[in-house]
Amino acid sequence: MAVSTPSTTGSAQPQPARRLGIESRSIDYVPLAERHGKVWHLFPVWFAGDAHLATVATGAIGVTLGGNMIWTAVAVVLGGAFGTFFMAFHSAQGPQLGLPQMVQSRPQFGFMGALLVWVVALVTYIGYTAFNQVLIGSTMQHLAGVPTGMSFVGYAVLAIVLAVVGYDFIHRASRWLTYLILAALVVFSVGVVMVNPFTSAQLDLGSFALTPFLIQFFTAAVYQLSWSIYVSDYSRYLPPSVGVRSSFWWTYVGAWVGGAWMMLVGTVAAGLFPKTDLVDSVVSAGNTLFPGFGVTLLVITVVPLISIEALNFYGGSLTLLSSMDSIKQTRPTVTKRVVALVVIGVLSTVIAFGSDEHFIEQFGEFLTVLGFLFTPWTAINLVDFYVVRRGHYSIRQIFNPRGTYGRWSWRGLLAYGVGFAAMMPFAVIGSSMGPVAGWLGGIDITMPVGLVVATGVYLLVCRSLDLEGERAMAADETEAELETSGPVPAAHED
Repeated sequence: MAVSTPSTTGSAQPQPARRLGIESRSIDYVPLAERHGKVWHLFPVWFAGDAHLATVATGAIGVTLGGNMIWTAVAVVLGGAFGTFFMAFHSAQGPQLGLPQMVQSRPQFGFMGALLVWVVALVTYIGYTAFNQVLIGSTMQHLAGVPTGMSFVGYAVLAIVLAVVGYDFIHRASRWLTYLILAALVVFSVGVVMVNPFTSAQLDLGSFALTPFLIQFFTAAVYQLSWSIYVSDYSRYLPPSVGVRSSFWWTYVGAWVGGAWMMLVGTVAAGLFPKTDLVDSVVSAGNTLFPGFGVTLLVITVVPLISIEALNFYGGSLTLLSSMDSIKQTRPTVTKRVVALVVIGVLSTVIAFGSDEHFIEQFGEFLTVLGFLFTPWTAINLVDFYVVRRGHYSIRQIFNPRGTYGRWSWRGLLAYGVGFAAMMPFAVIGSSMGPVAGWLGGIDITMPVGLVVATGVYLLVCRSLDLEGERAMAADETEAELETSGPVPAAHED
């Protein structure tokens, strides 16, 4: 795949746009002179970003539906591998375009049309942060008797502060968290194999139940796919020379290993202690190795929630700013980014205060809805980047409401609508299901249906695009011109 790289004159050392250590850029283009970092840094970002207590809950779903432990574990590993495949391809877009993930939706959906997916992304960011706050609150109450409301607020404030510092701090914190999580997971995994507390029924490969297996498979896949709205936010400062392949693999291995491994902790905990809640089952599973390790394991699954909360706030603020820019173009500044972070934090905290005790059930249904909403988008975004336009985009036109990509792109919107509609007969949400899902016995296979239909429709309608004209326009852009690309000529300091 050929990717356009803006022409430059001279050379420049990486100089990230910062003031007092705080990241100053937000939704605007990252110039080549500010690109920095190593591609392997994507591994710890997504290992630590995926390996936390909410992921543990995802791995417990198959067991709670009646599946045995060994087949639930297989579903976790395979489903995680499938969903991460699409998520990691989004990561490779960041170094090539130097833009946040959701801004890249404008060429497919139009300057205003992209609001459709941005609103969905905002709901996702806020929903995930609220779920994480509920997890933190219940865990801190369990461990130390801390009132849940105090945990909700304290957790939000800490994550907002980390997100304000921004990109580089998130990368550094993820590397340290990865060392800690790896150590805990190795101890737990080796220890649980040596102790072998499992029954023959839990390990019986002959006890295969199709419905719990497929539900766990697609839940794990959708959970991994849902990270797609984040990914290139944390790779966009890398130089384009890192290439697509290396960006993909460092992201894929980090997210899949971190996600699947932590989901398996949930599978084991639920398998060993099916009648206890999530927190107690994790503690009890850890204590099967030796007394006291359960609390240590629980704490280590909670600590990364601070990192992922920072990622949620960071990505949510970029999406909110992008949405505001579509309505009225304004210059991106540090102050606006901070205000956007606070807005996301307040909304998620309000939802956390209004939550109830049915966490696992709500979390599973939330993941299901995310799958419906993001599957057509991820198909359209990826096929546009890798097949249709092949990485050739005009950065300046992405920020032009009257530009080449238009205010409303009927192609992307049509493909999204048809893809979404095609999924509905296969959908299962709680006790409600579409006609085909009912015929299949309650099995939800919306994800592959949405991917195939949205991809097919988008490829068909894009046959009339003037791709040669777009490529010529992208090739003519110089780095000096792109340095001012943004909602308005960008001044990155308040």
